Amino acid sequence: MAIYLDFEKKIEELDEQLAKLKEIENKGEVDASATVQELEQKIIDTKREIYDNLTPWQRVQVSRHPERPYTLAYIESITDGNFIEFHGDRGVKDDKAMVGGFGLLDGQSVMFIGQQKGINTKQRQYRNFGMPNPEGYRKALRLMKMAEKFNKPIVCLIDTPGAFPGLEAEERGQGEAIARNLYEMMNLTVPVINIVIGEGASGGALGIGIGDKVLMLENTWYSVISPESCSSILWRNWEHKEEAASALKLTAKDMKKNKLIDGIIKEPVGGAHSDREATFKKVKSEIKKHIKALSALKPQELIDARIEKFTAMGVVQD
Repeated sequence: MAIYLDFEKKIEELDEQLAKLKEIENKGEVDASATVQELEQKIIDTKREIYDNLTPWQRVQVSRHPERPYTLAYIESITDGNFIEFHGDRGVKDDKAMVGGFGLLDGQSVMFIGQQKGINTKQRQYRNFGMPNPEGYRKALRLMKMAEKFNKPIVCLIDTPGAFPGLEAEERGQGEAIARNLYEMMNLTVPVINIVIGEGASGGALGIGIGDKVLMLENTWYSVISPESCSSILWRNWEHKEEAASALKLTAKDMKKNKLIDGIIKEPVGGAHSDREATFKKVKSEIKKHIKALSALKPQELIDARIEKFTAMGVVQD
């Protein structure tokens, strides 16, 4: 059964009408093929109208849609199942919220790393809701260094509500682990591509977000803080989350306009979850395109361009 967001009420009603019409047609009571075709087109047009005019808060909602594909789904599709996952940070334990390993991208070996959310209640608990602990970031760094050692490109898929804020995470050095990743990723000698596929919240996202190309799917967000947390700090409640989402300029369009990302990957009408295979195909195409271009650069050229790009952010010239 499809899950509809609050602003998709009109789409839900049309889908219900279509289902009833098809049921009548299947029973052989009447030939409704023309009406079915007309209604299907109306649904497409309605989706396009709604999704072309989403507010920042509505895009946040789409990024969190429970049917939206997560990191492992992308990796399995992009690598045609030729993915070998690696585990552990060689220090504390294996963080299930951070996944990574080598996979074949049309015959080319690529290191894939990303946060993984769960697809049901049990899996969400197992994956800690996609919120990595320090060992998750240290595992990610270990895999990046492995890719660098074997001269393989790195692809980081970002989808997290933030790094885990628990006391034990702070005791094990959450801040240091993320800071170390920022420093080390800036100096990697291999191509690094970062793609926000869902939520890109705070340092939890930035911990695997430094690269030569930073891309966002159309209905994702990337910000130092979530709209709810921002509303809670400024207004002492969550009631202003929509206002906060607009003020934060967290959408892909805003991020591109402010030169904080390099590109936007268009999603199918209705969001990535409405046509997963089409989304996987677009993401794969973008990855291949950028790997090809970046592989032509020398290691020091990659590092210099990466440092220049990120140090230029936030600089205002009169």
